[in-house]
Amino acid sequence: MAQHGHHHVASSQKALMLEMKSLQEEPVEGFRITLVDESDLYNWEVAIFGPPNTHYEGGYFKARIKFPIDYPYSPPSFRFLTKMWHPNIYENGDVCISILHPPVDDPQSGELASERWNPTQNVRTILLSVISLLNEPNTFSPANVDASVMYRKWRDSKGKDREYAEIIRKQVHATKADAERDGVKVPTTLAEYCVRTRAPPPDEGSNLFYDDYYDDEDLEDEDEDDDEDCCYDEDDSGTEES
Repeated sequence: MAQHGHHHVASSQKALMLEMKSLQEEPVEGFRITLVDESDLYNWEVAIFGPPNTHYEGGYFKARIKFPIDYPYSPPSFRFLTKMWHPNIYENGDVCISILHPPVDDPQSGELASERWNPTQNVRTILLSVISLLNEPNTFSPANVDASVMYRKWRDSKGKDREYAEIIRKQVHATKADAERDGVKVPTTLAEYCVRTRAPPPDEGSNLFYDDYYDDEDLEDEDEDDDEDCCYDEDDSGTEES
């Protein structure tokens, strides 16, 4: 049995090292990833920048991803440390999203097994799911019922009922102090948000992903069209006058 456990640790550590390396070399737009503690691969800190042209624009949200020993066969958990008002985020910050649920058949949940975790998923697919969940909450089985009711009022009134949007804007504003404390420049334009920042080599201190954005247009392939994977021109932005 002990042998079996060792096998899990070795294979999950290898998987996590490869994923961390891939995310350093090809970061997901709007995210910065670091280890909470350099010696522990199973605990990641995530900084999320609010996508431009959404309610979250200019926000700096912190979260933790905790991985199980048998990753990627079991899903990690994703918890926001920053206070979040959202239909799919529990009071304690835990994110409720089908991709993080084990693939058991659970007719009650209304989730298909195919939408749930499987070992071909990875941190990159989780991050992309979380960012799309922020912008498009799932109100089918909410983790925060009050936020869900308020979001539906906002949505159904085409933005005239502004309570939901105003709470989020207040929370975004409250994150500015965190960003200043961490020395982070939060992107507010699509161009800054979409820039692909390369992490410096690890020997420059472990603070590596919080470097300021820099323009690397010269390094970019001219043909590469950033709009394709960075499409946050939400129609909602019309209702978002600041």
